[in-house]
Amino acid sequence: MSAGKLPEGWVNIELNEIASDISYGYTASSSVKREGPHMLRITDIQNNTVNWSNVPFCQIEDKQKEKYLLADGDLVFARTGATVGKSFLIKGDIPESIYASYLIRVRCNGRVNKNFLSYFFRSPEYWSQITELSAGIGQPNVNGSKLKKLILPITSTNEQKIIAEKLDTLLAQVDSTKARLEQILQILKRFRQAVLAAAMRGELSETWRTHNSFNISLHKYYELTKGKKLKAKNIAEPCEENTWLRCNIGHIFNVKSGDGLTAKEMNSSGDIPVYGGNGITGYHDKYNTEESTIVIGRVGYYCGSVHLTPEKSWITDNALLVDFNRDLITEKFAYWLLKATNLRVDTSSSAQPVISGAKIYSIEIVVPPVEEQHEIVRRVEQLFAYADTIEKQVNNALARVNNLTQSILAKAFRGELTAQWRAENPELISGENSAAALLEKIKAERAASGGKKASRKKS
Repeated sequence: MSAGKLPEGWVNIELNEIASDISYGYTASSSVKREGPHMLRITDIQNNTVNWSNVPFCQIEDKQKEKYLLADGDLVFARTGATVGKSFLIKGDIPESIYASYLIRVRCNGRVNKNFLSYFFRSPEYWSQITELSAGIGQPNVNGSKLKKLILPITSTNEQKIIAEKLDTLLAQVDSTKARLEQILQILKRFRQAVLAAAMRGELSETWRTHNSFNISLHKYYELTKGKKLKAKNIAEPCEENTWLRCNIGHIFNVKSGDGLTAKEMNSSGDIPVYGGNGITGYHDKYNTEESTIVIGRVGYYCGSVHLTPEKSWITDNALLVDFNRDLITEKFAYWLLKATNLRVDTSSSAQPVISGAKIYSIEIVVPPVEEQHEIVRRVEQLFAYADTIEKQVNNALARVNNLTQSILAKAFRGELTAQWRAENPELISGENSAAALLEKIKAERAASGGKKASRKKS
């Protein structure tokens, strides 16, 4: 182990010394049909939890099933891919379940505290070893032979229990803090939505209108929009509503698709942003628009998302370029107006949602005079800047909280969390209670049982 000197009485061992079994999972197709046991997969393990009601099933003969059934205290590890090394501790009663072939199950001697082990397999020292063991050509992976060579610190049974309990408390506090911070991010998201909604109802500029009640005529706006033929059915003529113009998107905006540009065609060494269905998708050395442009995601999960480009950019055919009469509406107000509008109301119900001009032109909007548009933009940007400042602070705090988890785990497995406890309880970590005595008992039990293989060949 690459860490510093261990506390007195602690021992570094290989996982193989305490593992009674290290086995690969079962190879089979999973099914949502309730036949056979659940089959736990890598993807079922999220945020150190498993929602067993979402774990699929598989068919397996009873004779084979016994080899792969999961039980309380089992540890499963992802052995390949982006999540290689991720582990999960099976706790308590679970539905009858086996584990899939991309997982490795480790069963350890019951004398070793299962929660102590589980926490170690989340620690920085563990991850540094996994990074080294899984490195190589191609996709990162660890096998049973590599896993059993992992080095981990072992202390007395009593201290293992104390460490696990301290980590339960400390990491629960960290998780609670993280949850509260993440809740603030959701509040900020709703705040921004509320700001835009209020802006487009005229609430943000209500005071401005009171102090700027000079004659603002909508006659020119009305004249610019009336009689315009739209590619949509049952569209009413624009009408004046107080000092605002009620009309449809198609009365003011025109949209068209951008130009196709595949990933292979992109020159990533360029500095021209390429906009697709959800904003910037890459960079290129050429542009197809040389002024700032509003673009709308045209296809895919993020269709309807609205972005404002810099002066030079490439808009792909996965996005719509927005054109509009600048005598009617300013660019910044148009941007915020479209962001505040649900442009997905008539998207396809297929797996690949799509929007087009014909689908969005009929959406109703209200547009204030240009003078008021400037005030609305000023207020929106002011409030969004306030939200952005808070969001930055929250994200910085979240980064510190995430680092705190690893810091606490590192201290735990250097013995720092229990230094005072050891000083106060020397009899609980020495003699028959020592880590060395614990390992001797495990060794004796293994010898008495005839010894068990530390790994089983993949099925």
